[in-house]
Amino acid sequence: MAKNPESPLEPFKRALAHAARSLAETPDLEIVYSGEGPQLSGNRAVLPHPPRDLTPADAARIRGLADQMALRIAHHDPAAHAKTRPASGAGQPIYDSLEQARIEAIGANAMGGVRGNLKAVMDHAWSRRVFNETEAMANPPLAEVVGLMVRERLTGEPPPPMARALVEMFRGEVEAKAGADLDKLEGTVHDQKAFARIARAIIRDLQMGDDLSDAPEQSEDEDGGSEEGDPEASDSDDDGEGESRSPQQTAMDEDDATQREAEDADSQMAQAEEDPNAEDTDEPPDMGDGDQPARPDPSGDNRAITYKVFTTAHDEVVAAEELCDPEELTRLRAYLDQQLASVSNVVSRLANRLQRKLLAQQNRAWSFDLEEGLLDTARLTRVITDPTASLAFKEEEDTEFRDTVVTILIDNSGSMRGRPIMVAAVCADILARTLERCSVKTEILGFTTRAWKGGSSREDWLKAGKPAQPGRLNDLRHIIYKAADAPWRRARRNLGLMMREGLLKENIDGEALMWAHQRLIGRPEARRIMLVISDGAPVDDSTLSVNSGHYLERHLREVIGEIEAKSPVQLIAIGIGHDVTRYYKNAVTIVDVEQLAGAMVEQLADLFDEEVRRVTRRNAGLLAPPPSTQGPQGPTRRSTFKEVRRATA
Repeated sequence: MAKNPESPLEPFKRALAHAARSLAETPDLEIVYSGEGPQLSGNRAVLPHPPRDLTPADAARIRGLADQMALRIAHHDPAAHAKTRPASGAGQPIYDSLEQARIEAIGANAMGGVRGNLKAVMDHAWSRRVFNETEAMANPPLAEVVGLMVRERLTGEPPPPMARALVEMFRGEVEAKAGADLDKLEGTVHDQKAFARIARAIIRDLQMGDDLSDAPEQSEDEDGGSEEGDPEASDSDDDGEGESRSPQQTAMDEDDATQREAEDADSQMAQAEEDPNAEDTDEPPDMGDGDQPARPDPSGDNRAITYKVFTTAHDEVVAAEELCDPEELTRLRAYLDQQLASVSNVVSRLANRLQRKLLAQQNRAWSFDLEEGLLDTARLTRVITDPTASLAFKEEEDTEFRDTVVTILIDNSGSMRGRPIMVAAVCADILARTLERCSVKTEILGFTTRAWKGGSSREDWLKAGKPAQPGRLNDLRHIIYKAADAPWRRARRNLGLMMREGLLKENIDGEALMWAHQRLIGRPEARRIMLVISDGAPVDDSTLSVNSGHYLERHLREVIGEIEAKSPVQLIAIGIGHDVTRYYKNAVTIVDVEQLAGAMVEQLADLFDEEVRRVTRRNAGLLAPPPSTQGPQGPTRRSTFKEVRRATA
């Protein structure tokens, strides 16, 4: 039998992998092609899939992404970087941008091919950006400007055409403050520690909060003393080779024009309490498997602040199919199925176990000595002993269970990128199918924002003169993946949207819970359950930069408290690598995303067990019968598991 012909892209992939290993001087470097890319974790480099019709520009851009990662492995020491990284939220992105420029300059100056590849990455990244002079003046993106200026000094390459206006806007100011130290960088390109000392000086020149007290171990290095420093310092940084990626590192993403913004947001959140008005920058996150989202410090000011919204004009509630054309949705769904085939099998087994449990919880009861019904064979001896006795019949009693609707609300923030959002999508999909078989309606919702750093809402705020404490300052995007009344087979494809690059941005949990809760309250079912899946506290850099550092978290606590205390909705939550028990009374925290399926099934099974116990006690006369339920469309009909069994037989 003839072998299947090799894909035309395979030779390109093999050549790229060999070149990357050689450049990184790491023979065991693993090159993977996935929709999660580009990202680097240890010796595993994830690159985006090359397009089927590979053009020279696409090839150069993907080679450039591989070169960036290989150069980072070969010429970057994460521990040393973490030790000397400034503590100030405003200084960190500049420091990271300078280090990235140093790493790329080494490769560009040594090899012309690498120089061309890196240029292709940067040109592609900046070609998708829109220069907004008003936004740039209000929130100077100094990290990007200084990084481009240093790259120009070290390699001789001018900034990309789309970035030149931005660089020229701030060049004079940067040169006046830090020009002398910028000139010193060229001689230290191959010495990371010496380069870092000058980078710290540049941050001080720009008055971005980098005092010498920020890193006492650095002063020891400068004086020739100990280089030990704080043993915890290296842990505070991202040792996964992902610190503050420049725009060109995320060029394959559809959202690479804005994706550098959120990593600055993450670094600034730690300083939000001391500096709530810290400047915004334009770095996006490159969050992969297990990257931790920024979280406000739970300590601090607890004074009651009324939650408000600056404008709702740009918010949207949208169905998944409206955000993506049908062909792309089909492709994304196929990709989701392909990536998580093994996980799907595990989730399916757990879901089937839940289904068997639901269908078995019929709590059978029989009425005996009836005049009609099923013949009671256990009492046939009466006829033999007493021929005058009548036959005995029995009948099974129906156990009434309340109609139920379950809402699965999934955090669609940037920190869920990669495997967490994949597993969440598959788990929600399979549970929806399972519960539908058991006549339990299921709704799948997601929440994120339309833009990084505020979007149109922030532009309106700037035009209004930047009034103080504007409240929530971003454009909400609430997504309906599956409506409660929609059959699973019609909504199945929609869950592939979670795999789309650029969809996952920031998360404002409090308003998302209010929205999902309001939808549940309008349902006619007698029992309503909301399952929240999240991996962090609410974070929106635009809002937190002009309000209290705990503004969104405080609102989330208030919303949860109202629902748990006053609402008929049963609220449960699952935190992925984040302790949600400090917010929700009924919650569980998992460390590994692979545990999500088991946690979801267990939480729902516990709730249905509780329902069985309630019905059992009521049938035994321990509870009063529930009052009739009037929904918006009239009295609700209580389905029974007996009927479910018949319907699914």
